[in-house]
Amino acid sequence: MSRQLHLLLATALPRKRTGRHVLDPSVTRVRVLPTDLDLYLHVNNGTYLQMMDVARSNYIADIGGFPPLKEKAWYPVVAASTMTYRRSLRLGDRVHITTRVLGWDERVVYLEQVFTRRGEQCARGVVAGRFLTRGSGERVPAPAVVARLAGEQIESPELPDEVLRWARAVDVAHRA
Repeated sequence: MSRQLHLLLATALPRKRTGRHVLDPSVTRVRVLPTDLDLYLHVNNGTYLQMMDVARSNYIADIGGFPPLKEKAWYPVVAASTMTYRRSLRLGDRVHITTRVLGWDERVVYLEQVFTRRGEQCARGVVAGRFLTRGSGERVPAPAVVARLAGEQIESPELPDEVLRWARAVDVAHRA
């Protein structure tokens, strides 16, 4: 529940670190709380996803994205995600979650979210995010969202092969 409140605050009262570009990374700092732990006393796998939600809201705030998204009534949803865990996070750990855009196709924006503790990678998530229009639920093409957030039309960086293969395997990639 505490991460849901964290997400609500990150979205309703976004942090003031604007001025970054869409392709710039955003760092969110969190501390592992007792409510983040499972019975084995390490962070529950579902909690990683909640922490990633908070970090994505902070990313949107960092690029000044909430006002332009609100003007168009666009909002983000997760179409698919995948996680790789390398090291357990435990109570009290201070963690950095670095969120960055890997690229986009016609349908979705692909983000990487890396969890580090004292400079060591603990987990990595890749998220395929889609944008919808509030009210109608209409899908918004990813290039239109990126252009709105960047303030100009820009080309997607080349997506890593592993991300392209994953996106096709889970059927979120643009279909030619």
